Amino acid sequence: MAMASLQLNNAIAKPFFMGMRPSSSNKNSVGRIRCAATTPSKRYTITLLPGDGIGPEVISVATNVLKLAASLEGIEFDFQEMPVGGAALDSTGLPLPAETLSAAKQSDAVLLGAIGGYKWDKNEKHLKPETGLLQLRAGLQVFANLRPATVLPQLVDASTLKKEVAEGVDLMVVRELTGGIYFGKPRGFSVNENGQEIGFNTEVYATHEIDRIARVAFETARKRSGKLCSVDKANVLEASIFWRKRVTAIASEYPDVELSHMYVDNAAMQLVRDPKQFDTIVTNNIFGDILSDEASMITGSIGMLPSASLGESGPGLFEPIHGSAPDIAGQDKANPLATVLSAAMLLKYGLGEENAAKRIEAAVLDTLSRGYRTGDIYSAGNKLVGCKEMGEEVLKSVDSQVPAPV
Repeated sequence: MAMASLQLNNAIAKPFFMGMRPSSSNKNSVGRIRCAATTPSKRYTITLLPGDGIGPEVISVATNVLKLAASLEGIEFDFQEMPVGGAALDSTGLPLPAETLSAAKQSDAVLLGAIGGYKWDKNEKHLKPETGLLQLRAGLQVFANLRPATVLPQLVDASTLKKEVAEGVDLMVVRELTGGIYFGKPRGFSVNENGQEIGFNTEVYATHEIDRIARVAFETARKRSGKLCSVDKANVLEASIFWRKRVTAIASEYPDVELSHMYVDNAAMQLVRDPKQFDTIVTNNIFGDILSDEASMITGSIGMLPSASLGESGPGLFEPIHGSAPDIAGQDKANPLATVLSAAMLLKYGLGEENAAKRIEAAVLDTLSRGYRTGDIYSAGNKLVGCKEMGEEVLKSVDSQVPAPV
């Protein structure tokens, strides 16, 4: 099994859109899909977790793109599809069946669609789809979540921010994923001294949890512009005071990286006011969850943002950061590009297959340059398409990059 692990010294690359530009010769190509141009020399096992809502739709598109791009580089996949989230609840009674986690652990990488939906909102906590996702992250021990947010030239007008504010934004949020308030104990429900019912959670981090995510962030920043902003709430929270202490200590190992600190409320404001001041952001689980979603909207749509969740060993988990969007599920309205780009991150970070990843990244840019848009990124003068057609156009762009026979 290939090791889809976090190699701190070489796996954290520049965000995939940097330096990528669509080929002008491909702008109007609509070539047919061809078979693999290379005899397969490598084979990987990929666990597919379509999940709920629009998950199956976007996973279907991403899988087709992944297969074609990889085949052109002599790579084949053995796919295994497993239930998770609400789909798993309906079929097995559990949000993360043991069989699903076992399959994921034994694969080379995991590609996830989306989980959740109105149908399961009133379930008890241990029977909510989101619990399955948290269990999956913990089970795979993927502690580092990389969430790039890049404003593409083709989509700068899709941002709700002024063009001069959004244009050129290129940042990476490094989110700690398996600790903090989402996993901390004690947690639960009780009664206080006044006899009132209460709910409580614990924000807690140990030294090794902060140190390892800090090193990932410093390595990421080192390969970008050399600037790292650590976001916390050290003016109020003891856990954040400790977070800042440990990040500052780790900074001594990276004298070439400029470290700054910012309170989370200010960071949220600054992301809207002047997002280009940021390059790499590192923060805890809950702050990262919120800030990365905010950053995604700078780019124009949450439907464009992929993510990679990596650990020290074992398979990585790759997923779009958007939700299951049950209101549009099954209507062919979903934007599949975040999942397609998550597949590119799977190739790059999970399998080390840079060339196949670049094929997908270039194909997405080319498709956008040719004017194809789903509803969430549509603007006048472009062609409005559904999920399936967007996938077909990306496939054409992937295929058009095959060198013509001599």
